[in-house]
Amino acid sequence: MTAAATERGTAATPGRRDPQGRGRGIPSHRRGSAWREARPALLFLSPWIVGFVVFTAWPMIYSAYLSLTDYDVINTPEFVGLENYAKLASDEKVLLALGNTALFTLMQVPLYVVVSLLLALLLDRAGRASGFFRTVFFLPKMTPPVAVGVLFLLLFNGQNGLVNTVLGWFGIDGPAWTTDPAWVKPGLVFMSLWTVGASVIILLAALRNVPETLYESARLDGAGFWRSAWSVTLPMISPALFFIIVVNTIAGFQTFDEAYTAFFGAGNTTYSNDAALFYVIYLFQQAFEFLNMGYASALAWLLFAIIMAVTAVQLIVSKRLVYYEGDR
Repeated sequence: MTAAATERGTAATPGRRDPQGRGRGIPSHRRGSAWREARPALLFLSPWIVGFVVFTAWPMIYSAYLSLTDYDVINTPEFVGLENYAKLASDEKVLLALGNTALFTLMQVPLYVVVSLLLALLLDRAGRASGFFRTVFFLPKMTPPVAVGVLFLLLFNGQNGLVNTVLGWFGIDGPAWTTDPAWVKPGLVFMSLWTVGASVIILLAALRNVPETLYESARLDGAGFWRSAWSVTLPMISPALFFIIVVNTIAGFQTFDEAYTAFFGAGNTTYSNDAALFYVIYLFQQAFEFLNMGYASALAWLLFAIIMAVTAVQLIVSKRLVYYEGDR
């Protein structure tokens, strides 16, 4: 057999490489089979794919373009380069809004997580009644945020609000939650606990997935309740805790509805607006009140960068603090 014939035979034999180093191609019938198997999955995913492209990907791309323009919604966008981003550094309202938002988030997230964990621990011991209480805790999550903002003004009114009335029963003179700048953010933090129900359910599920054998081993080693909680419970539910911390940190930076309804809605000028001027509220004002859509887009991308940076730091820290059962 000649060398040429040998080469042709090698190239024609399935599963072998030819002397040029080229791999064999996928047979056409296998490609067709793979496509037939993928079509149902793509069909089911298509509503999400279309929704993501139309309502998330495209708006993000377009807002990135608008951040480089001077656009008032009415006239054609005028390209101005990085002028909007340069303006961010000199805008005092940006620093004020970022400071308010960061302080609110630093106060809200730890308290939110602690309250959620305590309620989940109580539910874990509730037995058959836990189903009823899970529903009760979750129902406030379904309350419209605008209603929560109005409820905030009713409950935390410094003159005749329910919170100060109850504090008065114990001889405590309640603060002016809605007018004193020092108490506006703490009041909003306490009001945010209204919606801990979703986190409670997540943590309850994590608690019930902790193997009982781990607690038995801890008791055999002489560990008490607190030692078991520290060495068994917290490590085993740390992924759920980490998820709640990350999600609520992102939500804290995006706080808008309740604060806007309580302090800025319907031309409200009665209360201390600057203390409740959160970043997304200022972004909303620039976009829809002042029609500075280009500048608002730059504000949005700055917020995106901040959230990405904070989340990246949390992910790095989690490698030391979060335990997964597959870890060695």
